[in-house]
Amino acid sequence: MKKKDFITLILSTVGGILFSLGLCMALLPQWGVFYQGAVLAAVGLAVLLAMGLVRRKMSGKPAIVFSARAVGITLLGVFGAMALGLGMCMTMVWSLLVPGIAVGLVGIVLLLCLIPAVKGLE
Repeated sequence: MKKKDFITLILSTVGGILFSLGLCMALLPQWGVFYQGAVLAAVGLAVLLAMGLVRRKMSGKPAIVFSARAVGITLLGVFGAMALGLGMCMTMVWSLLVPGIAVGLVGIVLLLCLIPAVKGLE
C-alpha cells in the first residue's frame, strides 16, 4: 500500500466516523446534544476536506482546480444526492410512496451519470 493511500484511508475513516456520529447526535432529538453534534460533524467535515487536500498534495497535483468541468461534475453530484435524499424523505417521513420513489430514481440516475462524466466513455 502506498503512503498516500494509507493516509487517505486513515483520514477518511476518522473524518467519516466523526461526521456521521455528529449528524446522528444533532438530528436525534432524544439525545439532546444538538450543538455538540453540530460541532462534531463540522470537525469531521474539516478532516474530510483536509484529506482531499492532503491526497492531492501527496499526488503532486495542485490543491484545488476550478474549471467548468469540475464545477459541473460537483453540481451534478450535489443535485443527484439531494434528489435521492428528498425521495427517501418523501417515502419514509412524509408517506408519499409513489412520488418519493420517482424522485429517488431520478436521484439515482443523476448519480449514475457521474460515472461517464468523471471517467468518460470509450
